[in-house]
Amino acid sequence: MILHSMATLLSSGNLKEIISAISAALERSDEAPFWQQKSIPYCEAILSVLIPLREQKLLFDPEGTPHPLLTPALFIRWCDLMSLKTLAFTLAKSNSKGELVRTNTTPDAAKCYVAIELETLGRYLSSYSVNLKDEWIDFPTRNYNLHIGITSLLAKIIEGDH
Repeated sequence: MILHSMATLLSSGNLKEIISAISAALERSDEAPFWQQKSIPYCEAILSVLIPLREQKLLFDPEGTPHPLLTPALFIRWCDLMSLKTLAFTLAKSNSKGELVRTNTTPDAAKCYVAIELETLGRYLSSYSVNLKDEWIDFPTRNYNLHIGITSLLAKIIEGDH
């Protein structure tokens, strides 16, 4: 896989294509299998919501700023476990309201939002003790620290440094 193809895949590829490319890069790396076992489900959870947002042209960063493309940098921004938890709550509230909330998206664009399936993301977050009923309840620090390691590895792979 050539380095710039990850940017192309993120901007237009489907879940299977993107996960296959990340998996192949992880297999080629000298990282322990443990990291691939942790990284792939994390990517699937993140992409399960970012791809539908990309298709709706409603991507935004953790601060709520709209973005026109799913880039490697934007993907990595969402790899932060706390940001991903916030995204889950933002999308749950958006699904309930029928429009995209808690972002700086224009009101007209926000009204074009179509509810996104949150089961994959919710299952993943729950498996790491993220409370999905109360946004303000924290999760164990050890889980956050594990995800810092996963994110560091993914950044190397996604941004082409590995």
